[in-house]
Amino acid sequence: MGEFPNGGCAVKWLRRLGASVVVLCASLWLADRIWPLPLPGDDMARVVLAEDGTPLWRFADSEGVWRYPVTVEQVSPLYLDALLTYEDRWFYEHPGVNPLALGRALWQNLTGGHIVSGGSTLSMQVARLLDPHSRTFAGKLRQLWRTAQLEWHLSKREILTLYLNRAPFGGTLQGVAAASWAYLGKPPGQLTPAEAAMLAVLPQAPSRLRPDRHPERAQQARDKVLLRLQAFGVWSPKVVADTLQEPVWLAPRQEPALAPLLARRLNGPGSPELIRTTLDAPLQRRLEDLLLGWRARLPARTSAAVLVVEAQTMAVRAYVGSVDLNDTKRFGHVDMVQATRSPGSTLKPFLYGMAIDAGLIHSESLLQDVPRRYGDYRPGNFDSGFSGPVAASSALSLSLNLPAVQLLEALGPKRFDGQLRNGGLQLSLPQGAQPNLALILGGAGTHLDDLVAAYSTFARAGRTASLRFQPQDLLRERSMMSPGAAWIAAAHPQWPCPARPGPHRRLGSTPGAGLEDRHQLWLP
Repeated sequence: MGEFPNGGCAVKWLRRLGASVVVLCASLWLADRIWPLPLPGDDMARVVLAEDGTPLWRFADSEGVWRYPVTVEQVSPLYLDALLTYEDRWFYEHPGVNPLALGRALWQNLTGGHIVSGGSTLSMQVARLLDPHSRTFAGKLRQLWRTAQLEWHLSKREILTLYLNRAPFGGTLQGVAAASWAYLGKPPGQLTPAEAAMLAVLPQAPSRLRPDRHPERAQQARDKVLLRLQAFGVWSPKVVADTLQEPVWLAPRQEPALAPLLARRLNGPGSPELIRTTLDAPLQRRLEDLLLGWRARLPARTSAAVLVVEAQTMAVRAYVGSVDLNDTKRFGHVDMVQATRSPGSTLKPFLYGMAIDAGLIHSESLLQDVPRRYGDYRPGNFDSGFSGPVAASSALSLSLNLPAVQLLEALGPKRFDGQLRNGGLQLSLPQGAQPNLALILGGAGTHLDDLVAAYSTFARAGRTASLRFQPQDLLRERSMMSPGAAWIAAAHPQWPCPARPGPHRRLGSTPGAGLEDRHQLWLP
């Protein structure tokens, strides 16, 4: 049989075509390896959140940009409607580039004599955000290459997530969540139709359309989005008509500026982009304002701290580490919650509880409030007076020093210090020093957070528990004293840290520099 020339030619062409496809695929694979997609890594931008998600403090990246990472599910569907309808209606259908949109944009720009439309898809915009380029033909080719890489390596949902977190919104804001909190004072999941439309168009010209600087321009651009949503039947005419009547309204611009010293404490190597805490944002704000109001009443070069803990869960609800972070005269950058300070008389309740457990006293045992000398050590009371024989309950409620020193001598300073350490409260002593009788009157150092954690023993039946600053922190308990001793020590309404009833059990402490009248504690 003879060969068919045309058939042989076709086979050759098919082979050449196959070889070309193989070479093209290999070239693209090699190019993808040589010029990999520049996906964003850890740029050190962090946001510290309250328990309800409110931003407390932010750490910008190396360029000063603030981001608040979100997922697609955390953004209002209204915003997604507005964004996809206005920017890229065929986002889920096209392969990264929409030829029809590019053709339409080219025609509009040629007939209009100026740039009317860009024709860029969301994928192309993300490619430009990840790898900025010049507005030249070579730059456009580079953008198309990066767009193809995006579509190869990522799903549509991942590409959309990148846009939600990287789109520019003016100034140092990137991402819809950061813009929503900064401009509107709310999370992006709670946007109204007007707010959603405004934020959807803002990245087109973030400087020119910033609603805090150019509200008229922002409203005109928002209305353009609303009319397009109506034209394509995404939102009903009634919703659009009602929304068009709304002026652009912005919440007072507030940068996240709460709990800075806790934020610094939690932000370390390996921290996630969103650092979640157990803080109550409204309570934190009230206490910061309260302490700031007290600043003028404090002596010069003096700071203060407030720590509020819910005894049931040991979750820290408020953390004020200094009077004012920016007050250099009061060393506002020093975290007084972690600073070593004298505990003053705040250790006395532990001593009485441990003495009860040791069988040395009961609540009405008589102690001697009389002058005593222990070698070179001669303690005295705060008011310089003496009461003579006094019941243990009264000695504790009056915070008398002499009976406490007498009781510590009977229990033993080393034993007292050891039991405190076993319960989680470690006292700092001078190098080489041993626990002595001055321990009970503030002759050692401690930290406010350790002291507040130790005081939980009176709310937790004799067991202390570690503080929980973040939701994932485990609740760790230790035994400090028996439940009965803890109950007796906490049952006296007149002692320096009175029991107060309330629906929420919270521990709070604001100690001064060793002054025994500067400590307050709430117990259930």
